[in-house]
Amino acid sequence: MTKHTLSEWVATTRYWSFPVSTMPLVVTFAYLFAQGMVPSGWMPWLILMLSLLGVVLLHSAGNLLSDWADYRSGVDSKEAFAIPNLVFGKFQPKEYLTLSLVLGALGAAIGIIIAALSGIGVLMVGIVAVVLTVLYSFLKYHALGDLDIFIIFGVLTVLGLAYAVTGAWCTDALVLSLPIGIITVSVLHANNTYDIPSDGAAGIKTFAMVIGEKASAVLYSCYMVLPFLCAIAAVVAGLLPPLSLVCLLAGVKAYRNFKQAAGYKSVGREAMKMLDLNSAQLQLQFSLLLAVGLFISYWL
Repeated sequence: MTKHTLSEWVATTRYWSFPVSTMPLVVTFAYLFAQGMVPSGWMPWLILMLSLLGVVLLHSAGNLLSDWADYRSGVDSKEAFAIPNLVFGKFQPKEYLTLSLVLGALGAAIGIIIAALSGIGVLMVGIVAVVLTVLYSFLKYHALGDLDIFIIFGVLTVLGLAYAVTGAWCTDALVLSLPIGIITVSVLHANNTYDIPSDGAAGIKTFAMVIGEKASAVLYSCYMVLPFLCAIAAVVAGLLPPLSLVCLLAGVKAYRNFKQAAGYKSVGREAMKMLDLNSAQLQLQFSLLLAVGLFISYWL
């Protein structure tokens, strides 16, 4: 079996996508802080750090498992725009599966530690998240992958961290779910839109395939607008402090993504290429700005 460098192993995790899993945690903590719901002392910060580490491990495991499943099912092939490691033999499927299981086990262990520190509610959320992660490929192949990802990263991460920090179910924090969840889904949707021909040849059915290329490009453009409208609506409704609107500065990146997707009219499906990466970058910008606004609002 070919030896791989550490950087090659790290690359298999698709680390560029980590903002979609870590940023919801950061924003949720900032929201709780702004609401005065973060207990004093070092424990909440330790829980945040453990949660970030745990979600990165589980996200990595999920990415590896998804790539393994796509390769095994024929969704990823030399003809498809895919991660080249498996289809060109740079890594063996067994290596991907083994690393996925190891990282998943480590992530689950951290989840158990967090549950021991904060309560059984975290364990309940974690179990649901793990099950949905394992089922992701199956759900993706049956047009439910977008919903699965929204629930995991838009709902469960918010509820789970809020419970871990406060010891109670903080449903008010779900106001964050729509903006950050929509951006997260846009990452998957952009990738699935570009992969429509190869996914169809593999015999699967993603949500992008169900609505078609043209509608998918339009929907992606909507995804670049909706998070900002959600943030504005939340501030107007008094659900978020006014300083939260600093996240609107990420509109520059969103506009670029929007403009690229709008190019579908002239260049077709090629307009969607690399928008998954660009959407992950938008998640990083939008969420960090929103978190900064929330933290600062605590002192104003």
